[in-house]
Amino acid sequence: MEKKPHFVRREFLPREVPSISLALLLAAVLLLNALLYLYLNKFYSSLGRVETDPGLCPFGHFKFGTVKNCSPWLSCEAINREVRKLKCVGEGAVKKVFLSEWKEKKVVLSQLTNSELKEDFLHGLKMLKALQSKHVVRLLGYCEQQFTILTEYHPLGSLRGLNETLHIPKYKGMNTWHRRLMLAIDYVSVIRYLHSSPLGTLVMCDSNDLDKVLSQYLLTSDFHVLVNDLDALPLVNRSAGRLVKCGHRELRGEFVAPEQRWPYGEDVPFEDDLMPPYDEKTDIWKIPDVSNFFLGHVEGSDIVRLHLFDIHAACKKKDPAERPSAQEVLDIYRKVLTLLIREAAMPGTREML
Repeated sequence: MEKKPHFVRREFLPREVPSISLALLLAAVLLLNALLYLYLNKFYSSLGRVETDPGLCPFGHFKFGTVKNCSPWLSCEAINREVRKLKCVGEGAVKKVFLSEWKEKKVVLSQLTNSELKEDFLHGLKMLKALQSKHVVRLLGYCEQQFTILTEYHPLGSLRGLNETLHIPKYKGMNTWHRRLMLAIDYVSVIRYLHSSPLGTLVMCDSNDLDKVLSQYLLTSDFHVLVNDLDALPLVNRSAGRLVKCGHRELRGEFVAPEQRWPYGEDVPFEDDLMPPYDEKTDIWKIPDVSNFFLGHVEGSDIVRLHLFDIHAACKKKDPAERPSAQEVLDIYRKVLTLLIREAAMPGTREML
């Protein structure tokens, strides 16, 4: 009879140990979830900063770098007096771009090169002023009389050089599926912002091929995406029956949306007057191709593509009305990021439970 207590202890001890282990495991899962929540909350807070408040300055002012005080946009006189050109770093159909210097800071000076396109230049300036936000390159000043715009300088340049940048030793640590997906989220966030901008629904028309799209955006030093070129940004107004056409020439290729292509076959010569207009869903059609570039071919990128398959298939619907909105695409991208980060943080947890 005296041995019975020993028998009872041996019987219960194995049952208590798994209970304690399970409790510890559940506590660990809860802790990881809490840490994940805090991380994602911080991440989404950075994504969701006040849309129209770059650098916390009022309209018509700017600040950047370590400068604490806001300055008014530079005038013609200030630009002529204080900005010094260093070298030409690019030239397009509308303007020439110079790396320049202002108060010992690198800046970008853009000047009109073709007087026939001054309306495009001034439209781009108008958009740049009206759309200042965390999604748009920072405006520092302008001179309408001299067709000059001054903006913040980003040394990593346009998104065309993304893969080359990620192979530089300094940035190799950024070359992960996680960082690449965050860049894709930034890009879709820009599209969402343009589609619901303070001016109304705007269409990114300078986007007839992937290279052209990438040239319109900048990569910041802290690896975010900014839209830089707003010269071709027409307004859709469905209530007024206003749709858009991206230029007056025929568009070809699979990159542009079906409704942007000539609908009457090869036997009918293209005529701009006969070309039907369209809406902002052309931007949605292009999202999968641009995101595919962002994701690259790093470890884990194919898993991301798999999770995005359904939303990308929806983006490629032939009928524009059946495509999702930019907000819906953005929501899915964020959900996928959350899911994959959770799985990476807690591998095998489901099987253990």
